[in-house]
Amino acid sequence: MELDAMDVKLLGVLQRSCEGSLDEIGHQIGLSRNACWRRIRRLEEAGVIRGRVALVDPEAVGLTQQVFIAVRTNRHDPAWSRDFARAARAIPEMLGVYRMTGDLDYLIAARVRDISGYDALYQRLIAEVPLADVSASFVMEEIKHTTALPVR
Repeated sequence: MELDAMDVKLLGVLQRSCEGSLDEIGHQIGLSRNACWRRIRRLEEAGVIRGRVALVDPEAVGLTQQVFIAVRTNRHDPAWSRDFARAARAIPEMLGVYRMTGDLDYLIAARVRDISGYDALYQRLIAEVPLADVSASFVMEEIKHTTALPVR
């Protein structure tokens, strides 16, 4: 889908906050309420806007520890890949799971309460699929995190 300048403005506003009324959002970008609604619907139907969510502060819900988990496996067959994907999707603390190029096979971004929470996640994962090597790096300071894409 081709995005015009107004779509880009609209996506910029919506990525910062979706909680304003259509009148407020339209006013910010120079569109009427109805024109704003039509654009949002078109962007949703095209799959550009995949959904609208509330962003929850992890610390407010006790998930104070962010961890990146590097996974290496000796198996690369379709059955193992399916089992790994199923296990990853079933563990809610895993917020992002990525198949990688280079030395790593998979990189997992997760949020847990503490080290014992990480250990519980680790135990659940290795109970589901055999892994060759797992290493975890715990975040000491979050310098930047955003969900807003640089749409241009």
